[in-house]
Amino acid sequence: MAVQQLLENLRLRTSLHPPLTPLGLEGTHNRSFPRPTLSQLAETWREVQGADDWKGMLEPLNDHLRAELIRYGELAQVSYDSFDYDKHSKFCGSCRYSPDSLFEEVDLHHTGYTVTWYIYATANVRVWSFLRRSEREDAWSKKSNWIGYVAVCTDEKEINRLGRRDILVVWRGTVTGLEWAANAQYFLVPCAFIDGGNDNESTPKVEAGFLSLYTSADDSSRFNKISAREYAVKEIVRLIEEYKDDGHELSITICGHSLGSGLGLLFAYDVANSKLNQISQERTIPITVFSFGGPRVGDGVFKQRVEDLGIKVLRVVNKGDIVPHVPGTHLLESFKSAYHHLGVEFLLDDQQSLHLNQSKGRHFSVENLIELSLERQLSAFAVHHNLEVYLHLIDGYGRYDKPPTRDPVLVNKGCGFLKENKYVPECWWQVENKGLRYCEYQNRYFQPERAYKDRPVPPEQEVVDASKALSKSLSLHNSKS
Repeated sequence: MAVQQLLENLRLRTSLHPPLTPLGLEGTHNRSFPRPTLSQLAETWREVQGADDWKGMLEPLNDHLRAELIRYGELAQVSYDSFDYDKHSKFCGSCRYSPDSLFEEVDLHHTGYTVTWYIYATANVRVWSFLRRSEREDAWSKKSNWIGYVAVCTDEKEINRLGRRDILVVWRGTVTGLEWAANAQYFLVPCAFIDGGNDNESTPKVEAGFLSLYTSADDSSRFNKISAREYAVKEIVRLIEEYKDDGHELSITICGHSLGSGLGLLFAYDVANSKLNQISQERTIPITVFSFGGPRVGDGVFKQRVEDLGIKVLRVVNKGDIVPHVPGTHLLESFKSAYHHLGVEFLLDDQQSLHLNQSKGRHFSVENLIELSLERQLSAFAVHHNLEVYLHLIDGYGRYDKPPTRDPVLVNKGCGFLKENKYVPECWWQVENKGLRYCEYQNRYFQPERAYKDRPVPPEQEVVDASKALSKSLSLHNSKS
């Protein structure tokens, strides 16, 4: 009897505390959550947000900046972890979860932020490859995709830790692989929301496909009677109005990976150029963009205008990643009319990590550019562009010889870049049984309907009308300024 009781106790303990995956390096599971409080962040948050263009903070990497880059990167990763990729799903192209449960559903707890608004996007036919669409006739939408979210810090402890109330806007990157980077027909067009889109030397020009995704609306789509731009601008105006006089400093942080960083730059420019962040003559809300693996977005005029508006941009770049090399080329950046990168670059190199299997990838370089243009095969380059790889490299930057503090298991969420001796399956992040459930009564598997609370909800007509009116007033303001 005593032996049976001992075995039962052991079984219960094992079920409550399952053994960790037997990984190949001590420290791989060394991830404390929630993270230790950095009490001094409240005193230096402006520098961490780029007030001095991150001078003296990158070499060596400042601990506060490292932690904030990982934190914002994880908030950007949410847009991938919660996205419905399944073309067989009725809700393919939407977020799987409602705003009030988004963070918890993707195992990101204690953020201190409340998600207040979802952003949806459509695009013209030329850039439909940016979107993911369901193959079902009863799909929730044939023309729209969930492209990001807006959140605001509402937890008083987190506000005190950060030193301000932070308004966060996350833009999702493309989910169609890297084909868009090689196959897109890039060309610059005037910003449609600046000066009425007039084309002259002083008008900023940006990549046409990115602009289409940002500004396109479609009256036949329930979700995009207003554009992604109008979704985001409407909510940023509302949040600023709600919190501008609550006694806390305010900041606007925009982050995105890949295509998402391009959309984030357009949005940051839009907000600052429209003076939405200017509460009074004496008070302007700082805007920071954390870009992970982002492409070039605009020309030299766009770059200059972003700098003149005081927008702070930190571009995190993995050395072997192809996306930061497109569109255009660095060889042409001396010409104002060509594509330009902007902001401060923070360069990573995944070849320095002790945990990654370099045989699984293929580093992009100028030397293999011609070969790449002929092959149009980009799958081998994808691991170097993966956002979780970026976060792993930020965690290890300057200390790769030490055990990581962020779990490397996360690297293989959506790829297979970890070394074999880590014993972590590739692409392990997925919905259980890919969304299918077993019906014992009928003895078969089926795809259940999504919970009502998690279904995408189109904006009410009142919101559509107000958003369009706001957009029109901003266009008039910009044309006069």
